[in-house]
Amino acid sequence: MNATDLTQRPPRSPRIKLGGLVLLPRMLDKGRAHLAGTVGEYHFNCPLDQRLTAFLAVSADDILKLLKDGKTDTEVLAWIQANTKRTDFEIYSWSDYQLQRSPSDNESREYLSEMVKKVAPDREDIITWFDVLDLDDYASFGGRP
Repeated sequence: MNATDLTQRPPRSPRIKLGGLVLLPRMLDKGRAHLAGTVGEYHFNCPLDQRLTAFLAVSADDILKLLKDGKTDTEVLAWIQANTKRTDFEIYSWSDYQLQRSPSDNESREYLSEMVKKVAPDREDIITWFDVLDLDDYASFGGRP
C-alpha cells in the first residue's frame, strides 16, 4: 500500500472510521508516512493514537510492524479484531464518545480557544477536539476556514 505523503496533504480525518473505530485510519496514514519518511509535522503514536491503542489494549509498535510488512487497512483491522477483547458495542460507544469529546479542563479549553483564534477567529462552531484537528489540517494545507 502506498504511503500518504503528509507533507503534501493531511491524513484522513479523525472522524473517519474503520471497523467502527474513529482515529484508526488517521493513525494508519501517519504510520505509513512515518515509515516512508513523509510524515511531515504529524506524529505517529501521538496522544490520540495512544488513547486508541490503550482502549484496544494493542501496541503501536505492533501496528507499525504490520504497516512495515505492507498490510492493508483491512488486514490491520483483522489483526486488531483478533487481538482485542473489545466488543462491537464497546467500540461504537468509545468512538461516539471520541467524536463528541471536548476540552474538560481550563487549560485545554484555553488551548482550543487560542488555536481557533489563530486559525479561524470568526468561527464559533469549533467545539470538539476533532473539530480542531479537521480545522488545523484544512488550514495547514492552504484552506481558508
